[in-house]
Amino acid sequence: MNPGEFLETMALLPTGVTVVTVADELDDIGSTVSAFASISADPPIVMLSVIRTSYLREVIDLRGAFAVNVLGEGHRAIAGRFAAEGRPSARLLLAAEPHHRGERTGALILGSALAALECSVTQRVEAGDHVVYLAAVDSLPEVAGVRANPSPLIRHDGRYRALR
Repeated sequence: MNPGEFLETMALLPTGVTVVTVADELDDIGSTVSAFASISADPPIVMLSVIRTSYLREVIDLRGAFAVNVLGEGHRAIAGRFAAEGRPSARLLLAAEPHHRGERTGALILGSALAALECSVTQRVEAGDHVVYLAAVDSLPEVAGVRANPSPLIRHDGRYRALR
């Protein structure tokens, strides 16, 4: 099996789409991530997986905390912006969008997200070309939620789609 075949197979599994943000001392970092899942409700723990060679991984390792913005169907453009190579600061990518800083992490929270979570890393595991983080959910910042975007944005077969 080659990596391309594996990626094509996994693209058939629909996944939720998030934007993960981190407040760095120099700037705000953000990236579109679909490898995110709930692991435990009591205590609340989530799993985040990012590419080992990414700058996002470097900053999460340095800061030990991040925010997750769960995207809705109206956020396709935002998902694309945060997935683009050579993208500018997360602050610039959200300049035209209502947003605020999380109280726990200082990371950017998208005001129109379906949901948002502020998390602190409790465990880090290297897994192939990714790093997997287990993180405690420290807070659920207030966002517009389903009032603004009733349907989640998903990634399926290499495309962003609304779940309807």
